Amino acid sequence: MDARRLDEILAATLDDERLSRGERRALGEVVAELGAEQLALLRSRAFALARERLTDRNGSELLAWCESITQLIGHHESQRAAAAASARNEAWFSPGDACPRRIIELIDGTARQLDICVFTLTDDRIAEAVARAVSRRVAVRLLTDDEKSLDLGSDVDRLARAGVEVRTDRSEKHMHHKFAVFDARVLLTGSYNWTRSADRDNEENFVVTDDPGLVRAFLTEFEKLWEGFGGA
Repeated sequence: MDARRLDEILAATLDDERLSRGERRALGEVVAELGAEQLALLRSRAFALARERLTDRNGSELLAWCESITQLIGHHESQRAAAAASARNEAWFSPGDACPRRIIELIDGTARQLDICVFTLTDDRIAEAVARAVSRRVAVRLLTDDEKSLDLGSDVDRLARAGVEVRTDRSEKHMHHKFAVFDARVLLTGSYNWTRSADRDNEENFVVTDDPGLVRAFLTEFEKLWEGFGGA
């Protein structure tokens, strides 16, 4: 958003030289979408507009308006700083049981929605956690590779019978993703296949994050694949 557009937004709140409750709410929605550089520009443009309108008679009103704008910007900056400080960013590596334990913890902590997109699923411990989620009335969707779903030891059919919605790529190519999104707010992604060999033998990894942009990107990809794969 450029300086001209920011000036237009600010000018719309400056007619009566005060920031009303409705104007504060509307401006807050704009501020929430701005990056750090644009917030700095908004702050400087507010003072520039105030200086242009300044007279001997309206100084106190314009000062109050500027203070309201800067307080609103400061509030959003503080919220972002707090969110960044509390962000979840984890890195996990195999071999070893730490990876499946973490996956199971995340599944068991899911309350409403579980979207899984994995190349293969043969680790019965993880499959049992997914089945428990279904029994708690969590809406579970699973995207997987059609060929791997037929492998000896695959848990896909068992989970479908348990109530998991399953779709496969039905293609000569492979659906090779390995990610999951828990309650539309926590993402797990990496090389780690949900198999016993990944746990026991392989050098694998995944990360867990609640970064909103990454969660949103992977959910968008999941929905695209879900629609593209059609029925089970």
